[in-house]
Amino acid sequence: MSMKQQQTDVPMRVGQQMTLTIRSLGINGEGIGYYKKKIVFVEKALPGEVVIAEVTDVREKYATARLVKVKEASAARVEPPCPVYEACGGCSLQHMEYQAQLAGKRELVIESLRKYAKLADPPVRETLGMPDPWGYRNKAQFQVGDRSGQLVAGLYRAGSHELVDLQACRIQHEATNAIVETAKEVIGKLGIPVYDERKRTGIVRTIVARVAFATGETQLTLVTATPDIPRVKELVLELRYRLPSLVSIVQNINPKKTSLVFGETTRVLWGKQGIAEKLGELSFELSARAFFQLNPEQTVKLYDEVKKAAALTGRERVFDLYCGTGTIGLWLAPLAKEVRGIEVIPEAVEDARRNAAHNGVTNASFHVGRAEVLLPQWAKQGIHADVVVVDPPRTGLDSALIETLLRVKPEKIVYVSCNPSTLAKDLHRLLERYDLAYVQPVDMFPHTPHVECCSLLVRK
Repeated sequence: MSMKQQQTDVPMRVGQQMTLTIRSLGINGEGIGYYKKKIVFVEKALPGEVVIAEVTDVREKYATARLVKVKEASAARVEPPCPVYEACGGCSLQHMEYQAQLAGKRELVIESLRKYAKLADPPVRETLGMPDPWGYRNKAQFQVGDRSGQLVAGLYRAGSHELVDLQACRIQHEATNAIVETAKEVIGKLGIPVYDERKRTGIVRTIVARVAFATGETQLTLVTATPDIPRVKELVLELRYRLPSLVSIVQNINPKKTSLVFGETTRVLWGKQGIAEKLGELSFELSARAFFQLNPEQTVKLYDEVKKAAALTGRERVFDLYCGTGTIGLWLAPLAKEVRGIEVIPEAVEDARRNAAHNGVTNASFHVGRAEVLLPQWAKQGIHADVVVVDPPRTGLDSALIETLLRVKPEKIVYVSCNPSTLAKDLHRLLERYDLAYVQPVDMFPHTPHVECCSLLVRK
């Protein structure tokens, strides 16, 4: 056996260092390189860079490696502005210049469509970004912990159980940062015990701060392990005094050992049940647990893309599947003859009905159930959709629903997706009966690898 053959047969091992050229971005924001045809994921490496990386894990189809040194840097590499960027892991693309992030997200979508939808040249438009990609999140949900007598609140360091204290998160709206900081100070000052999940003792588990961009109203929710909060009157007075924008202070009780943030019971400690927010012409009353898009500015752009794709004339019947609290359906209602939303979560449907009434929308109805059951039932009654909008969770469309859509064949399907790989897999099946007109990526979460898409499918 020649020396050369022997070398190629040597398996990759943990601790091995190698020089790699980074080809593209992975779905978690890592750089992708190849070593002897094996894919290697390198965290914090950027496309076009030549890096030295050290292997940390070897699997059958891929390996992961940590970045040791950048030998040739990308022109898109920038200094992350956040002081805890390395530790936090909440947003993993701050080391990449923003325009390059937008281009990278478009590439991610193109790659997914090539790989899973088997499209050689997918029609993907330029990513719609933000003029100012900071301070865009309207809700901060931070775990609370005790670090040697000091109260901290933030996110867990990636892959660990160590809390990173986030004093002023750059992607959060400044109002939510101020609420979290003040709540930490007041809870600490009043000596209210912090929950310890190992010992299952203490009271305060999570601080949730939410701001309405349109009205400036803010809400604080304290998730506690017990129904009683000691010194609660002083707590409320102090918070109201220090935070004049607060209109709602709420307690949610979650006594269970669980990774879910909220428990079943919610009670208002002071003020209103919720805060008033607007999206375009629509107004919403947001209670503590009501779902709402985290980036209102980009949500309007995304919903406008849905509106453009649907191209309604006032004569169409629209079905809004996975409708959640009804926002997309209500956005389209003024331009449609009728809108019907379907959602499996009963609380979300109640919210959607309330939102419709609150906005005086009379041509939209919301139904609890599974779309693959309701669509054929409605079809039997002669009720068909001209346009179907789907906005599924990260797992994509239910297989039975794809079958149903291929059977009932609406004229247009507008597919809103938060996961390019499940989007591409679903499109692959839908392309039996539909042509893909275009995919429009929208950047909902700058500095993270997430990308939202609005795709238009037209019946063949």
